[in-house]
Amino acid sequence: MTTETLLTTSASAAATEPHYKQPDWFTRHIGNPFLNLLNRLGISVWGSRTLEHVGRTSGEIYRTPVNPLMYDARQYLVAPRGETQWVRNVKAADGKLVLILGRRRLERIATEVPVAERTPILRAYLERWKFEVGMFFDGVGPESTDAEFESIAAKHPVFMLS
Repeated sequence: MTTETLLTTSASAAATEPHYKQPDWFTRHIGNPFLNLLNRLGISVWGSRTLEHVGRTSGEIYRTPVNPLMYDARQYLVAPRGETQWVRNVKAADGKLVLILGRRRLERIATEVPVAERTPILRAYLERWKFEVGMFFDGVGPESTDAEFESIAAKHPVFMLS
């Protein structure tokens, strides 16, 4: 293979791989556990909840802090970091998940929103939580154009909850 063929092959492989930005050490070991603790105590930070999901291979129960979004009288979950483990686990569980705040457990079914319909939801999500998750959206913010949102929509799974 030539160098040009290798570069083309690796570029096309990168384009088809799921987008995922792994949390840093602080987020994994301090931030997320702290938010889960607050949610377990019934304290929500700006509407945060703990997402409970079952591992697709381990069968273990995992708890991940999330920021549900109310938009157009519906509740959504957005994955700012991309195709995360919770996204993969929820998909593998046919959308079954639990949102927790204190002792309140709400069982939900998550249905993935098609990429073409994500722009207004992503815009509303960034209006609400840009200060926390804006760095994961490649410079796109609430004031960005629809075309800019469309260019990143496939990188950020969005689920409507019912």
